[in-house]
Amino acid sequence: MSGCPSCRAPMSTHRFPRKLTGDVELDLCFGCQGIWFDEYESLQLAPAGVIELFKLIHQHSDDQRRPLAGSLHCPRCNERLIPSQDRVKSGLFNYLRCGQHHGRFITFAQFMIEKGFVRQLTGAEIKEISVRIGVVRCTGCGAPVDIRKDSACTHCRAPIAILDAEAVDAALAGYQQAAMKRSVATDPALLAETILLRERERSQRRKESGGGLDADIGDLLLDGVSMLWEALP
Repeated sequence: MSGCPSCRAPMSTHRFPRKLTGDVELDLCFGCQGIWFDEYESLQLAPAGVIELFKLIHQHSDDQRRPLAGSLHCPRCNERLIPSQDRVKSGLFNYLRCGQHHGRFITFAQFMIEKGFVRQLTGAEIKEISVRIGVVRCTGCGAPVDIRKDSACTHCRAPIAILDAEAVDAALAGYQQAAMKRSVATDPALLAETILLRERERSQRRKESGGGLDADIGDLLLDGVSMLWEALP
């Protein structure tokens, strides 16, 4: 079990199906919402493993989130991780890699962009959502983003992203162990209402437990996961 590159707490190890045969062991930190891949592990993850990871992310969607540290370090050699960026069809995604090739750290949201489940919101969609919700949590580092004036996180520069129902359909189409029961449209107005409902529920739980309230903050990715959750078998 490795220490999280961000918070340094022990990460939890989970097994997922490997391409062809066997399993891949991945280290996850649910507080920092990040995954550590040893070198080449991300390429070895089978489609069924992606589905299992998608479900696991949903199960922990209400866990307390910690902002990422200013500098992250490799759990193998302790060298500072290098910020990196790649492009896929759904947009740019960010991750941090070890210069000694020990592996890479990627947040849940950025992993979902890489795998095609998440796309970046257009300017028009951000504008429509901002009418109802002013601030959202960054899907990259968890920092608040004022979408009335910013289209990307001012801390980590991750773009505002959303789970894309059409992308989910396409990504799951070739997976042997999964089939969509129905498709849910990516409707900015519906997404905004979903965020507000979930935040009211979270705020009520925080109030009952004596925590602070931040009901104006929503998470476009995780609330999008909830919108699509019923569509999974």
